[in-house]
Amino acid sequence: MTLKRAFWTVGLLGLVPLGIGFYLRLTTGHELANYGSIIPWGLGVAQYIYFVGLSAGAFLLSSLVYVFGVKRFEPIGRLAVFTAIVSLLLALLAIWVDIGHMERFWYVFVYANFTSPMAWMIWLYTAYFVLLVVEFWLLMRRDLAVARTLPGWRGRVASVVGLWSRDTSDAGLVRDMRWVKVLAAIGVPLAIMFHGGVGALFGVLASRPYWHSGLYPIIFLVSALASGGALLAVASAVFQEGWRAHRQMLIDLGRVVLGLLLLDALLQFSEILVGLYGGDKGFVESLQLVLSGPYWWVFWIDQMLLGLAFPVIVLASRLHLDPRWVTAACAGVVLGFIGVRLNIVVPGLSVEEIQGLTEAIADPRVSLAYFPSAFEWMIAIGIAGLGFVLFGLGEIFLPLSRHLQPDANVHGGAR
Repeated sequence: MTLKRAFWTVGLLGLVPLGIGFYLRLTTGHELANYGSIIPWGLGVAQYIYFVGLSAGAFLLSSLVYVFGVKRFEPIGRLAVFTAIVSLLLALLAIWVDIGHMERFWYVFVYANFTSPMAWMIWLYTAYFVLLVVEFWLLMRRDLAVARTLPGWRGRVASVVGLWSRDTSDAGLVRDMRWVKVLAAIGVPLAIMFHGGVGALFGVLASRPYWHSGLYPIIFLVSALASGGALLAVASAVFQEGWRAHRQMLIDLGRVVLGLLLLDALLQFSEILVGLYGGDKGFVESLQLVLSGPYWWVFWIDQMLLGLAFPVIVLASRLHLDPRWVTAACAGVVLGFIGVRLNIVVPGLSVEEIQGLTEAIADPRVSLAYFPSAFEWMIAIGIAGLGFVLFGLGEIFLPLSRHLQPDANVHGGAR
């Protein structure tokens, strides 16, 4: 109960800066943001790729249950799909606020450019979102049909969300799960394509040596699985009483997160070694900014200490047998990947492509220095707060935890 109350408190407080920041975005455009001509991407883009990774990772882990039949993770199957939906919505909101003309987002559908990697990503996002919603509805349909008999607002909400379905038969459930398996199987390559495409969007930029690598799509996918798995562990602990109800599952999920985290660290370390051995000036300068620049603490404290060292020590020791420590370690991974995303976006842009450009033009927007403004922080914190609220609403209104029997206590399933 304490964890849930903390989630709701943080989420509701976060809606205040979101409202203020969104109003300022509509009335002042990008004037209050600190990114400019040299560094056109900032906190918003980092938050976008962060949430996209959480979504792809959570969904791919749900495929262990619905495609490959791994029973030990079945308690978080629905929660994983719901997490993927919420994270995707937050990612799209973050990038929508960041684009120049928010009202033109639909242009990509009407004026198709089949040679644009970004256009392909948006089309894949759309297909992925539709698939997620349909799959999630099928997973909940019978429980909602049962819960529609509840008195009051719970029954009305269940009836509407369940599209007034009345079929509570076992045959109907089997049919639903058959379609879930088909959709989940389709979603696996779809999630790999769109999140690998995000990595490719960075990797194909030859003008940015820090990003230009064939490993980027793979690194993005492994990072997504590690961060998505960690988020699921935290969400299960908060909303499913995972410390007691799913103790062994949390321990097993911690092992999976540990393996993925070490694989991600290996890939990133290999990327750094290859870049250093190549001796490209732009790569070395960007890496120096990460390691010892003005925001060195993002790498050493958030990314390395909180997001890597602490989780590895916990999950590789006897502490991994305590689900509370597993949850704490996974929370560190989730927070640490915020630093990972920032250290991809900003340092890669903070090196001059034309030597002396920033000295030749005296303009605050032509600068290699960047730190998010208060306006950017309000938007970012507000979007995160909205995510907390959406998780809380899902836990209240939707049957996220288990299948109900037609004659079961529907009060338990509608929570």
